[in-house]
Amino acid sequence: MTTYWCEWAWLPSGPQPDVRFDVDGGRITAVAVGVPAGDAERLPGMVLPGLANAHSHAFHRALRGWHTGARGTFWTWREQMYQVAEALDPDSYYQLARGVYAEMALAGITCVGEFHYLHHAENGARYADPNAMGEALVQAARDAGIRITLLDTCYLAGGFGRGLEGVQLRFSDRDAAGWAARVGEFTVDGDGIRLGAAVHSVRAVPSEQIPDVVDWARRKPLHVHLSEQRAENDACLAAHGCTPTQLLESRGVLGPDTTAVHATHLAADDVALLGGSGTGVCLCPTTEADLADGIGPAPALRAAGSGLSIGSDGHSVIDPFAEVQAIESYQRLDAETRGHFSAGELLDAAAESGHRSLGWTDAGRLEVGARADFVAIDVGSTRLAGTEPGAVPAVARADDVREVIVDGQRIVRDRAHCAVDAARELRDSINDLRKPR
Repeated sequence: MTTYWCEWAWLPSGPQPDVRFDVDGGRITAVAVGVPAGDAERLPGMVLPGLANAHSHAFHRALRGWHTGARGTFWTWREQMYQVAEALDPDSYYQLARGVYAEMALAGITCVGEFHYLHHAENGARYADPNAMGEALVQAARDAGIRITLLDTCYLAGGFGRGLEGVQLRFSDRDAAGWAARVGEFTVDGDGIRLGAAVHSVRAVPSEQIPDVVDWARRKPLHVHLSEQRAENDACLAAHGCTPTQLLESRGVLGPDTTAVHATHLAADDVALLGGSGTGVCLCPTTEADLADGIGPAPALRAAGSGLSIGSDGHSVIDPFAEVQAIESYQRLDAETRGHFSAGELLDAAAESGHRSLGWTDAGRLEVGARADFVAIDVGSTRLAGTEPGAVPAVARADDVREVIVDGQRIVRDRAHCAVDAARELRDSINDLRKPR
């Protein structure tokens, strides 16, 4: 058993001073408030529960700082993303992802949802192990010390009524039955791994095949890109006479085990369908800003009944604090009023609600029985000088994270990852990917 003492800790009741945690077997076994440190190991500053990144595409990290000043839209950016996808194999993907997940750990992220659709080799040829790319991601997360929910993604079409072309062939299993057969061969090995599913989008999975994915994913996390772009909405209306949300509802996708990612351009009826079904929504505001997607109706979704989580998506930034703060700040810009979300509500989106969307109902809160995930924030930094304890989630940034413990195991000490040189790993892998081929 290990005992930790915190100057401040964010308990389910809110921030409390002088908190001691007993940890055994990776779980919190006792919590005491208002007690001296004694001989317990001290965690400095404000200790938060572990944070969850509910939406990641690890290979997108290679695009950060690439063609930053170029004019264009999501669709022109996508062509750059395809160039990176073409260059990866299981070994290079493992190296890149290990650096990405270590960067997440340094930001206080203890669990990642990897929306994984880069499945196969060139022209869609199968690797000897058909899940080699997914295995590389799982091993990368394990070596970086964070948990992972691998959201194996069905991707079958290049758009409504369009076939696949180019690098998209690497994403496809030809049909939903082939996707399910491949995913069924994936072996989950270890307590830190969950296997879920994803429908890439209504444009990438023909509507008649969506129910097959839903059936396979029963009682597992199921994620889907939804209405990130107005063009997707327009194309869906032209092809099916309904919005993407309405199409998903008609195919049985919506429900409490499902998370819609982005949900940026929604009609009022769409918001009601999502909230009324208990479907969660994962917001990725730094990516949505980077790609000029737009601002989603976060307060309306919350009011309708959708739990909110956050993701770093394209990894233009890996900073869960920046994500939740952007949720609030973008609403202020849109509505010209302040105070849409409290600091506690922002923390919930980054912690407990995010873990729940990934199938981890025992994480994201500091209480007896929960996983022993601790994120210690340096409240003595210049940025946080004079900040009230209850405001920390609304003010801190990733570089204020000082210590990170996952399932009782320390993975970040004094702002350095204990096992991975994240900067070197990212630099080497990204430079290699950008070499002309």
